Amino acid sequence: MTTRQDLHAYQYVVLRCVPRVEREEFVNVGVLLYCQATEFLAAAWSCDTARLEAFSPGLDIGRVCDALAYVEGVSAGDPAAGAAARGDLGTRFGFLKAPRSTVLQPGPVHGGITADPARELEHLLQRFVS
Repeated sequence: MTTRQDLHAYQYVVLRCVPRVEREEFVNVGVLLYCQATEFLAAAWSCDTARLEAFSPGLDIGRVCDALAYVEGVSAGDPAAGAAARGDLGTRFGFLKAPRSTVLQPGPVHGGITADPARELEHLLQRFVS
């Protein structure tokens, strides 16, 4: 049984593929979750190639997947992701949740509570992306 002491606040953003920024249309492709209390920061993503091609013919899906892999690398602190991956978890989350006018954009920050941030991340991926 989960008790109040087992629950931790977290923040998350849904990652969106926005091929044409001026149209403000998007497809959810990933989730980034940060839980300070458990020192957890991770990204999970899924590129449905058929869906993205139907949504935006000609979209370079490889670049979208590369951008998502970069987010995953920064969240994991992978040195290959460069300077952005060297900060503490809160700094990395702040960097990744900042709005950008690129094909991959974070949505608004939302919050919740969980006993298991990794499981919550998978749940959010299934809920918003799959």
